[in-house]
Amino acid sequence: MSNKMRKAAFTLNAGITKPYDLYNHLPYRVAVASNLLAIDRDAAIKQFTELETREIRVLLNIGSYGPINAADIAYQSRLDPYSVNRAINCLLKLHYLDEEKKTENQRSKLVKLSDLGTDVYKKITCYLEQRTTRLTANLTSEEQMTLLLLLEKLELQAEQVLADTAKDIEAQGKTITRDQKEVIRWHKRTTS
Repeated sequence: MSNKMRKAAFTLNAGITKPYDLYNHLPYRVAVASNLLAIDRDAAIKQFTELETREIRVLLNIGSYGPINAADIAYQSRLDPYSVNRAINCLLKLHYLDEEKKTENQRSKLVKLSDLGTDVYKKITCYLEQRTTRLTANLTSEEQMTLLLLLEKLELQAEQVLADTAKDIEAQGKTITRDQKEVIRWHKRTTS
């Protein structure tokens, strides 16, 4: 079924005045695409590892940017710090990571891939390259670059909106969540 057929198959609710058309709602459509692209949904990934999406994303960040600390992984991946720390602990138990000794100037420990983690990282990234080629087969190089630029703009604007909303709530004397505080920190880091 094509997207046109999907749109035609699901008509807007006649029982609600002005129902929200999710098909034309950009954040919803990005979320749908994200759900389809979730790494752990791909059966081939399960051949390399039984890790969940969160652990795979953290493993990929450590392999690509390591040695790295948990706060930097959270900022890079936009995963909440609690999820990142849980993923790191899982990866440490599986012996996919090694911790570097903390120096006096460091506030937190750095983690890096172990030999076992490097092997898994290489298998996953090799497959992801092949998968990307298949996923983008109907996009020109220019369209791919445009999409990456648009996603960057959308990410930065989403961060701005979320940080501003959290600051407004906080300014009203209301309590904000840990995640909302983290978004404010991320935004400060992005704009500094």
